[in-house]
Formats: sequence, structure tokens, C-alpha cells
Amino acid sequence: MSATTLELALRKQRLQIAGESLRADFGRYAAGLAPVFTAADCAVEGARWMRRNPQLVAAAGVALIVIRPNRAWRWGRRAFVGWQAWRRLRIFLERRQAA
Repeated sequence: MSATTLELALRKQRLQIAGESLRADFGRYAAGLAPVFTAADCAVEGARWMRRNPQLVAAAGVALIVIRPNRAWRWGRRAFVGWQAWRRLRIFLERRQAA
């Protein structure tokens, strides 16, 4: 083995050990974020369920309108404002990413 090859192999090994240490540190530091990631996973799974079962979501909406019309209007306004905010945020992020 040449000296250059041996030197590169040692450097590669040191970098792998350093990377392993960094992954372990990140795992320890990110452990506090586990509940946030769990909640995000639940929200994503809920959205997927709603996309797979739109008829149940529509039925729940109609039932809410029939039973509590004022509350339905209130939630409708909140949903509309949330949707508008999401749209504006997405457009802002797309423009910023393009620049």
C-alpha cells in the first residue's frame, strides 16, 4: 500500500468515527423533539385519512351545520383564514426559494 492510499484510508476512518459521534449527539439532542414529531406524524396521517374518506368528512360537516349552525360558521371562518394563510405562506416560500 502506498503512503497516500494509507493516509486516505486513515482519514476516511477518522471521518466515519466523527460522523458516528455526530449522529449520536444529534440523537440525544433531538430526543426532546420526539413529541413534536409524533404530533406531526399524527396530523399527516389524519389528513391522509380525510383524503381517503371525504364522504365521512362531508357528512360530519353537514351534521355540524344542521345541529349547530353558528358554530359551523365560526369553524368555517377559521378554516378559511387558515387556508388563506397557508396559501400566502406557500407562495412566499416558493418566491424566496426561487430567489
